[in-house]
Amino acid sequence: MSAEQSVLLATAGYDHTIRFWEALSGICVRTIQHTDSQVNRIAISPDKRFLAAAGHPHVRLYDAQTNNGNAITSYEGHTSNVTALGFQSAGRWIVTGSEDGSIKIWDIRSPNVQRDYQLKAPVTDVIIHPNQGELVSCDQNGTIKVWDLGENRCTHELVPEEDVPVRSVSMAIDGSLLVAANNKGNVYVWRTKNKGDFTDLEAVKQVQAHKTYITKCLLSPDTRSLATCSADHTVKIWSSIDHGFELEKTLKGHQRWVWDVAFSADSAYLVTGSSDNSARLWDLSTSETIRHYNGHQKAVSCVALHDISI
Repeated sequence: MSAEQSVLLATAGYDHTIRFWEALSGICVRTIQHTDSQVNRIAISPDKRFLAAAGHPHVRLYDAQTNNGNAITSYEGHTSNVTALGFQSAGRWIVTGSEDGSIKIWDIRSPNVQRDYQLKAPVTDVIIHPNQGELVSCDQNGTIKVWDLGENRCTHELVPEEDVPVRSVSMAIDGSLLVAANNKGNVYVWRTKNKGDFTDLEAVKQVQAHKTYITKCLLSPDTRSLATCSADHTVKIWSSIDHGFELEKTLKGHQRWVWDVAFSADSAYLVTGSSDNSARLWDLSTSETIRHYNGHQKAVSCVALHDISI
């Protein structure tokens, strides 16, 4: 991981706080009181200036570089838990998804809804395609949808298992792979024949990754690994080389559900957050926890790590 001052690590959860940490020392350097509600998701802007926090039902934007604990901007429009959050690569807009059945796009500078897509089910995750021109969502009905921002509509739909909620989706940074994980512990993998082109998706793998809920799946920045975290208290690392998705290692240590996971930019480290009120930093070369982040009074439901030098 790069020099300490260039690393932003944050965690949040059910104790209504957002905490910033020195990644390598494990010291909490700043706490924001998020008094509205629990925090479901956090995201750091590409330029490291802002941290966005998704709660119930608000989305708040905080200054990540000063000690100002007040929200700079609030995005109002969702009517239920906001379960998904992401920054566009240039940091100009954010996308949110909610249990109210909608996906919304917001301009960072003005808290107005720019786009509003209605689904017929609670949204569990939304990600921005690496091409920045499409979104991929998943929902409680078990449907994965692709939204074309240019055409302003849903262009593709996948249903890996009827009536099994899809919990999380992830895409390879080059657009070559799409991964989805569901409430039965299954992981589904599709390959795009022309990188990032959804018109020709090919199903390449199905893996029973866990025996119970998968809460998050995430492809590593180098696209060589997939992390899955689960209600079974573990995080598993799968090799995505040649689309094999063989189990490489199981990270054990958390005492309760593991809710979220984030890779370091070099794909060598992993941060996880759990219902055991803690977050951990793992060295993937040894499968060992090398740092504990203790301080939250309730479940840590989300983590965010930005350690790319800019």
